[in-house]
Amino acid sequence: MADVVVLGAGLGGTLMAYELMPQLHDGDTLTLISEGTRYHFVPSNPWVAIGWRKREEIEIDLESVMRRKNIRLLAQGAARVVPEQNCVTMKDGTWVPYDYLATGPDLAFDEIEGFGPKGHTQSICNVDCAEHAWHAFEDFCKKPGPIVLAAPPTSRQS
Repeated sequence: MADVVVLGAGLGGTLMAYELMPQLHDGDTLTLISEGTRYHFVPSNPWVAIGWRKREEIEIDLESVMRRKNIRLLAQGAARVVPEQNCVTMKDGTWVPYDYLATGPDLAFDEIEGFGPKGHTQSICNVDCAEHAWHAFEDFCKKPGPIVLAAPPTSRQS
């Protein structure tokens, strides 16, 4: 019996959980750790950023989907991976043991001074950033001027 944990319920994490579930044996468990219960379809974030879609048009409730797939969803968010103890500590103080762990990227705006939505740039890496970018885009359209588009690295492996 194995405890499999997927850390991150974005596009990659949810697809990984879907693909892993049929591969598990009787008695194995699969846990998906998320920051909340809403899934946002990341490829639609550019549409949110320019007002072509609203957040609610690109999101679904993960709880009902994961329940149908027999995947345990923990939505309180991870605080830290503790590999020497094979566990993930959660933001609420609980911990989740694992035999196998899959992780995704973690946004790293703090690695470049002034970078990210709280700095001087916009991002569409997640739907919160895309909504913030929409407001900045609307302001920009009122008084257009020079604009720089770039794609620096914005994540680090967890």
